[in-house]
Amino acid sequence: MSDRPYVLLSCATSIDGYLDDASDQRLLLSNDEDFDRVDALRAECDAILVGANTVRLDNPRLLVRSADRRKERVAHGLPDSPTKVTVLGSGDLDPAARFFATGTTEKIVYCATSVVDKSRDRLGGVATVVDGGEPVSPTRMLADLAARGVRRLMVEGGGTMHTQFLTAGLADELQLVIAPFFVGDCRAPRFAHDGRYPWHPERRARVAEVRQLGDVVLVRYALSDRCPT
Repeated sequence: MSDRPYVLLSCATSIDGYLDDASDQRLLLSNDEDFDRVDALRAECDAILVGANTVRLDNPRLLVRSADRRKERVAHGLPDSPTKVTVLGSGDLDPAARFFATGTTEKIVYCATSVVDKSRDRLGGVATVVDGGEPVSPTRMLADLAARGVRRLMVEGGGTMHTQFLTAGLADELQLVIAPFFVGDCRAPRFAHDGRYPWHPERRARVAEVRQLGDVVLVRYALSDRCPT
């Protein structure tokens, strides 16, 4: 058994690589067919991870939406939705956020050592708060998740989380959906930030699948030998 979960990154971007625009309204990059595909992916995972900024800005529920998929998970002895995971390097999170307040599944917050005590005081009643190191180490976090029985982890953003897992070489698969338009605004958040990535012109990522879903395109990249093709 591997000492870390299988890590699947899931993301939708504009043609020019943005996760959102710079407005106060959330930009919808996908469509109903793809939303259902992502829901099926969630149902197959043991845990879903997003960064603290995604919790603050998008206020996601991170639950399996389909009643049939929830029932199927329960029939297999699983909670109806995967464990919810976030990473807090600094600042604070609202314990009333939907990440914490919705669903009965476990919630885990990996904190930088310097904010663990404060976070346990504020979030200890709604989540398990874990010391993730200073700064939070993705390797340490994955080892802890593996020890908790997480075999398959889905990372849904944002750009900081994607960048950390990719640059550390800790991603097994990337499922990238491309919307048919441009954002064209450098103030908007990007899918990935500056960094040293294991994939470059001399070491190209392997394309495992390309699929059209209505007006968007899914490209599935195999980033390790663990990724099925």
